Amino acid sequence: MREIQCRLLVIGAGPGGYVCAIRAGQLGVDTVLVDAARPGGTCLNTGCIPSKALIHAAEEYHRIVGLSSNPSMGIGAFGARLDLAATMAWKDGIVSRLTGGIAGLLRKARIRLITGEARLTDGKTAEITTPEGPVRIRTEVLVIATGSEPVELPTLPFGGKVISSTGALALTEVPERLAVVGGGYIGLELGTAYAKLGSQVTVIEAGPRILPQYDAELTRPMAQRLAALGVRVLTGARAGGLSETGALRVAGVDGAEDIAADKVLVTVGRRPRATGAGIEGLQLAMAGPFIAVDERCRTSMSGVHAIGDVTGEPMLAHRAMAQGEMVAEIVAGTRRSWDRRAIPAVCFTDPEIVSLGLAPDEARAQGIEVMTGIFSFAANGRAMTAADDSGFVRVTARSDTHEVLGIQAVGPGIAEMAGGFALALEMGARLEDITGTMHAHPTRGEALHEACLRALGQALHV
Repeated sequence: MREIQCRLLVIGAGPGGYVCAIRAGQLGVDTVLVDAARPGGTCLNTGCIPSKALIHAAEEYHRIVGLSSNPSMGIGAFGARLDLAATMAWKDGIVSRLTGGIAGLLRKARIRLITGEARLTDGKTAEITTPEGPVRIRTEVLVIATGSEPVELPTLPFGGKVISSTGALALTEVPERLAVVGGGYIGLELGTAYAKLGSQVTVIEAGPRILPQYDAELTRPMAQRLAALGVRVLTGARAGGLSETGALRVAGVDGAEDIAADKVLVTVGRRPRATGAGIEGLQLAMAGPFIAVDERCRTSMSGVHAIGDVTGEPMLAHRAMAQGEMVAEIVAGTRRSWDRRAIPAVCFTDPEIVSLGLAPDEARAQGIEVMTGIFSFAANGRAMTAADDSGFVRVTARSDTHEVLGIQAVGPGIAEMAGGFALALEMGARLEDITGTMHAHPTRGEALHEACLRALGQALHV
């Protein structure tokens, strides 16, 4: 068996793993990166990127269909046509460009990328099954970045008409009727996209409302948009198996019913890949289903780190990337620890939702006296000129120091403002720091400025 020696071995080439490897390479750390699939992980290959491509294509198609039946701004359109197979090919092209770009960055950083299935034999040794034969890797430091996978329901195993988010991103025909089991962000993003592509969509959510991680004020505009798109939402409902006719059995507050569906998309969450690949043999301390880590992403075994989805919530690519960068610098000898104050949560529904830090009720529950300000896009000139003024920006700050504790927003394209929101929280900005910063006019970004003014009782455009 061929053997390789290295300073750092990273198992998993998703956002956390490949960023960790690249940063380590930049710092001169001899690094090997292993994954059975193309670099980029779930996010790039079957998650974040392809889903956003589909969401964009669906919005473009829906806009043209709308102009065909209801001309707006003096603009009409005729003959909207959809070739979903061609759309998926376009999406796949984007994924290929990005995975190729990552491969190039890994080469630039002098990272040895090995494609194959890894199995850890101890905390410093892994055996890789590759097409060219087995390889044994001995390392000084190990990073586990194995990510997560969709949760499968026992009553609705994947296969046939029952699909995961991965399957929903590979369809070549728009299902006439789509049932979405799970009212979280993945189900609603994809459900909204397919509704715009022409599917009759039904969302089944076991909880009392959709998107339970966000407060009702944030989700209300999105719920209204779902209704406008003709999406049926069943809350307090549980999906069972399929009936003899292939319908989805649902038990709801008003009784049981069978929902006819050509495809059933199951999006009830993701689970960490904290077992398999020999990980359980290391007998690492666990935090529930996740690998327990400290503020430096160290596990209970010396010389073994873990990053990304396998370490817990929130399961977000940007969290994994930040952890990966930090661990690489720690391995290179830099003193680092996890001190992020704000991790953006973004839902790419219609309209989009962004949340950072504390919501008003969360702050009050912690005994903090707060002041809040909300500014609606209905009073924002740029939103009006873009013909969509739905949503708002909301800011929460301490009453005593005016330090900003949280920023939430809902509206078209609001995800692009998440970085600015995060900067405000990371730097410990006060309301006056934001109101004292000139915001370009006319832009949607002015809504943050106005929300802060309103919190201070100085609103100008309300």
